[in-house]
Amino acid sequence: MTRKTESADRDGGAQRVDEDLVVAYLAEHPDLLVRRPELLTKLVPPSRFDGDSVVDLQKVMIRRLSEELEQMKGCAEHLIATSRNNMSIQSRTHQVVMSMLAAGDLEKLLRVVAEDMPAQLDLDIALLAFETVEGEMSPGLVAMSPGSVEAALGTGDVLLRSQRSADPTIFGDAATLINSFALARIVPGANDGSPATAPRPLGMLALGSRHDRTFHSSQGTELLAFLAAVLEDCIGRWWPVSPS
Repeated sequence: MTRKTESADRDGGAQRVDEDLVVAYLAEHPDLLVRRPELLTKLVPPSRFDGDSVVDLQKVMIRRLSEELEQMKGCAEHLIATSRNNMSIQSRTHQVVMSMLAAGDLEKLLRVVAEDMPAQLDLDIALLAFETVEGEMSPGLVAMSPGSVEAALGTGDVLLRSQRSADPTIFGDAATLINSFALARIVPGANDGSPATAPRPLGMLALGSRHDRTFHSSQGTELLAFLAAVLEDCIGRWWPVSPS
């Protein structure tokens, strides 16, 4: 019994010394909570009242403020992460645009779309599809029946879908692997009237990803619309000539 009491005394003395050290440190560093404000949420404030019959609303208010502070901190971190991600996507989109403008002809442009665009935008597939009556297209272009663009996009110019199966008439065999996709209308415009210029059909840019949240309906469509506008201009300049 004596040994146990002595052990308890030693433990209590050690705890007392530790508390004294903390108090002494705080006395020497009064700005500790200014430099480490997160400690405020860990500390338990003293009650303003000694009686059990009085409810201390100060504790309730402090706890609520601490919870709100944590929520605001989480929102701020999410906003920062989203902003950084948007800036990264914007930068990569600009790189793709520069590659398209430097292509020089339709064949190289299609190579940029099929190879550079998926790699730079972290996608699984990117392609250009156009409506045609003959059912044939230049290599690298997907042929669709007339009315396909209207059926896919409706009256809009951009469509984003998540957790949705892709259309095999657009994405072909890759449709089974795609869980989110984006479609953007391509309107190369009327030809210049020259008989050597082939008609420019209605088409779309199709982007697909195996991840179900790469594209979703709450995303902004400005960058995708910008990408489609640059494609329209490039296709309008480099569309193949009709055979004589």
